[in-house]
Amino acid sequence: MDISAGTNLRGAGHMVLMTFSFTCGDALVRLATQDLALFQVVFLRGCLSCLFLAMLLWVTGQWRVQLSGRTKRLITLRSGAEVCAMIPFFIALTHMPFANITALLQTLPLTLTLAGALFLGEPVGWRRLAAILVGFVGVLLIVQPGGDGFSGYSLLMLLAVACLTVRDLTTRRIPQEVPVLLLSFTMAAFATAAAGVLSVTEEWQPVGTAQGGLILGASIMVMGGYTFVALAMRNGEIGFVTPFRYMALVWAVFLGFMLFGEWPDTLTWIGSSIVVATGLYTLYREQIRRRSTD
Repeated sequence: MDISAGTNLRGAGHMVLMTFSFTCGDALVRLATQDLALFQVVFLRGCLSCLFLAMLLWVTGQWRVQLSGRTKRLITLRSGAEVCAMIPFFIALTHMPFANITALLQTLPLTLTLAGALFLGEPVGWRRLAAILVGFVGVLLIVQPGGDGFSGYSLLMLLAVACLTVRDLTTRRIPQEVPVLLLSFTMAAFATAAAGVLSVTEEWQPVGTAQGGLILGASIMVMGGYTFVALAMRNGEIGFVTPFRYMALVWAVFLGFMLFGEWPDTLTWIGSSIVVATGLYTLYREQIRRRSTD
């Protein structure tokens, strides 16, 4: 299917808005946790998100879709992987520099390519394999094991990336006719339930107007992120729009400095650059491979 330049540009714009929405949402959660318990915030945000998604499902009628047993199992696995990623991610979010967290998330294209080769038998040439190995060198520069900048929370972020890799690999197996709204609602419901259970172990704090506004804003941003990523994937070529996901690093550096007074150190800048460069190269080689097999 031929996709026009204008459609690709719209898809790229949606991808940029997606990165802005999710990054802002995470920043608002972190701000809210300065006064409230972590999973209290995540649970309340999830409740608002689920309510909004449920309303959209009802209005659009997409909840009526018939699912096979295999599809239900895949959706459950996908949602479970999201929960397993959510827990270490939000713990790390409250203890690590904002830009470092986002930089480690940008390794996802590399881990997806490697996992696809190992578990799904997808072909990976020596060039992409070399790029993946170089990308992991960038990860080591960000994590800085054994150095003064090392934080054990970096390991939690790597665990989150591994779980997100499982989530996205599972997503590839889910039939295209399954509505994006249904996938989003199921994932949000699982995550909210898990946050609710974990919040029982915390001491809840009264939610003031300011904290409530932050939680509401985070919910809106998450819903915007889900919407924009769906629009990006459906309105542009994947190879064209996906590189714009790295705009998340720009937003993270800006918000980290403006809201939390954080600025990445030199090794983090170098490591982030390596991760982005190898991720872009991996996407480029994937596009060449697809054209050669068409």
